[in-house]
Amino acid sequence: MIQVEHLTRRYGEVTAVDDVSFSIGSGEVVGLLGHNGAGKTTIMKMLTGYLEPTSGTIRVDHLTVGPDTRQIQARIGYLPENCPVWPEMTVIDFLHYQASLHGIPENERTMAIARAIQRADLKAKATDEIQTLSRGYRQRVGVAQAILHQPDIVILDEPTNGLDPTQIHQMRDLIRELSKTSTVIVSTHILQEVQAVCERVLIMRAGKMVIDKRLDELRESDRIRLVTGADARPALERVAKLSVVEPIRTDSGRDSHGQSSGQRYEYRLLADETLLPEIASQLVAANVPILNLSPDERDLERVFAEVNGEVEHG
Repeated sequence: MIQVEHLTRRYGEVTAVDDVSFSIGSGEVVGLLGHNGAGKTTIMKMLTGYLEPTSGTIRVDHLTVGPDTRQIQARIGYLPENCPVWPEMTVIDFLHYQASLHGIPENERTMAIARAIQRADLKAKATDEIQTLSRGYRQRVGVAQAILHQPDIVILDEPTNGLDPTQIHQMRDLIRELSKTSTVIVSTHILQEVQAVCERVLIMRAGKMVIDKRLDELRESDRIRLVTGADARPALERVAKLSVVEPIRTDSGRDSHGQSSGQRYEYRLLADETLLPEIASQLVAANVPILNLSPDERDLERVFAEVNGEVEHG
């Protein structure tokens, strides 16, 4: 569906996007994640044809950005982070204007507008002037204009920006609905939004692509977390295939009443979870109290912190 190869964008001496390549299949919901300034918005502007790459290629099926930009843009719905709207226009008049820009035939516009208003939950505000709307409702107007022409690619830049908790859940539901008929790219710096709606994440750092994985793959880990009430290292040394034992910390544990429960030892074991029974057996045989023994899963927050150098890997 979308194929990006060696995409680079420079502004003078500054490289905003540095040799980025990825592909996105039809119907995928992909999160584009990174700190502000990581290159996310620059990539989206190039994907939508609003910004010319310094080098590299962007293809959508058999079309290429550059010679086929207009055809590609007709297939894309785009919500910029700060969606430009005409504040003196009513919602419905603005969407009529946008429908004409999208090239929707006049006899189909009323139905297209009604469908977009319903999907963006704007019925109660359809005749209101945009300047009277809250930021959250203006965001929904931006979403409505992006999906008017039923595009097969929808690119949303910070789609939950300014929304209250109820509206955030409605936006998530809309993204899930859009994924039934469209490829969806969601750019955000809010990790919870990616975890809630995306199946895959692309993480940018300083203009480079540092992660391109499915979320379920990111959660996999070759670590086991072990918390014991005694020094476990002598017993662990007898576990076959357990090549490295990495002590995390040793401290005085506390029970639910805040009283000292003796010494606690915490380890991260570099091994797969198939060794759990053997580890447990050795610890029991050595009379080492087991307080916790489980696979050490990583969440997106931890992965994001690791790739940005905010915590150590492992």
